[in-house]
Amino acid sequence: MSQATLFSTSPHGAAAPPWPAMSLAQAHALLTAPGATFEMETLEIDGLTVRAWKNGPKSLVEVFYAAHAFGERIFIVHEDERISFDGFARAAMAFAKDLIARGVQPGDRVALAMRNLPEWPVAFYGAALAGAIATPLNAWWSESELIYGLKDSGATAAVFDAQRYVRVRDRLSECADLRQVYLCRQTPETVIGQGVVELERLIGRPQDWAALPAVGEPPRTVQPEDAATLFYTSGTTAEPKGALASHRAATTAILATLLSQARSFLRRGETPPEPDPDAHRCYLVGIPLFHVTGCFSLLNLAMAMGVRLVLMRKFEPEAAMALIEREKATSIGGVPAIPWQLLEHPARAKYDLSSVETVSYGGAPAAPELVRRMTDAWPQSQSGTGWGMTETCATFTHHMGEDYVHRPDSCGPATPVGEMKVVDAEGRTLPPGGIGELWVFGPHVVRGYWNKPAANAKSFQDGWLKTGDLARLDEEGFCYIVDRIKDVIIRGGENIYSVEVEDVLYTHPAVMDAALVPIPHHILGEEPGAVVTLKPGAEADEACLRDHVRAQLASFKVPVRVVIRREPLPRNANGKIMKSELKRLFTAPTSTSDERPR
Repeated sequence: MSQATLFSTSPHGAAAPPWPAMSLAQAHALLTAPGATFEMETLEIDGLTVRAWKNGPKSLVEVFYAAHAFGERIFIVHEDERISFDGFARAAMAFAKDLIARGVQPGDRVALAMRNLPEWPVAFYGAALAGAIATPLNAWWSESELIYGLKDSGATAAVFDAQRYVRVRDRLSECADLRQVYLCRQTPETVIGQGVVELERLIGRPQDWAALPAVGEPPRTVQPEDAATLFYTSGTTAEPKGALASHRAATTAILATLLSQARSFLRRGETPPEPDPDAHRCYLVGIPLFHVTGCFSLLNLAMAMGVRLVLMRKFEPEAAMALIEREKATSIGGVPAIPWQLLEHPARAKYDLSSVETVSYGGAPAAPELVRRMTDAWPQSQSGTGWGMTETCATFTHHMGEDYVHRPDSCGPATPVGEMKVVDAEGRTLPPGGIGELWVFGPHVVRGYWNKPAANAKSFQDGWLKTGDLARLDEEGFCYIVDRIKDVIIRGGENIYSVEVEDVLYTHPAVMDAALVPIPHHILGEEPGAVVTLKPGAEADEACLRDHVRAQLASFKVPVRVVIRREPLPRNANGKIMKSELKRLFTAPTSTSDERPR
């Protein structure tokens, strides 16, 4: 389960009319009507009947040329480097032509192993222009994990920054398919192997990119259903799997996000504004580009809309506030701890943060107090949430504005090109309100896992993705995630949904982050244990947190132990809490608690 939460300021100061002004179905019908921006078409793709956007980009190559049209507008800011859309495009095209000249064929995998750098989108889009499959690898991975990704994908070319290159340099000979290695940001201490191409010698440093040859025509023809990307799942509980997506899948999120924003206006009784190509938009990027949220929901949307991206190597609150002030950033993002750190930081008053319009965060539910605090910090504000996975090419549902206010425990409905259903253990579709596994279908669902036939048979059926999330749908189609199937704690035959208990913990005024994990019990099987992070300056003890849960939930759901931490909970690069690590905080099998169901 991956949740991305959006908090955005509203430009509307007037009193709102009664809500909703129209039903969800009416809003979708109006937005997708013939001739509308979000008009749909029905296609046969791989033998399946799929609804897809008729307008808008259908390939990463189309997104690339849309971005190139913004010319001299600044696209990427990284430390003291400022790169225009045109400079980026020239560098990406030069890299694409070099890949082709070195024998990269359509469908070859080109791996990227870099932190967030200006060279990252250059390599990603260069691979797409060459007709190759861009294969981002997790920059947080260890030596063995990176080698696994190179071997599993069969990458024929790879682009590294110096840190990742040094990490794997001595084992690259194990990657039999790897024929070409590129290196960027090398240091004087970096020992470079034979045959490695220094990217700076090929395209120059970022400040030189604008002097490269003009972009020109695409070097290869790319079709919407051609394979485009291979992103690896987070692999928190099993070996990472490469999720293979088409160009259409990789670009579907762009119009899906814009439609969801327009829907909020219609539900409010207002006319959605026309996009302003000259509007000042700037994102402070605190999430990795090597995951689908950073790439598809952020990078691709920024390229299509002419948004400036400010890259941070690592989120640090005061440095972030200085960048927000300097760049007049309109959006920031990350895990919930990021806005908390900004709100609670003692130096916050020193910086002008009034430009911020949206704060996105994911990986955990947001405490209601966080939304209230952000409303105070950024007046006339709205908030929302969404749900998605690597296998859905980022966010599949969006939940914004008043819809989120009225259904704060929902992650929203699917956009019109997507479908959802809830299925029981026997494969039967459940009626509204029934809890079962969430299945999803649409043009943004990946084709399957790379070279994993057993995993494909388990996770995909007739184009439907079995998400592994327990959920329910209401009568209008809004989705409510109950838990991950594997995260359900079974205590003496009673199911405890971790999300339910975590949501209650988040309502405590001292709690900033929370996770529920199973504690082995020799009679009951499992019992719930909680790990929480407190807000800066806040105080709470184990007894008061257990009492807080007991006041709202059945006694058998009350954590038998609560571990309190001052540091953030451990997360992977996609923002998911690493519950396997938290389990180690609890001693193995215990029977000290009451053995009767509580």
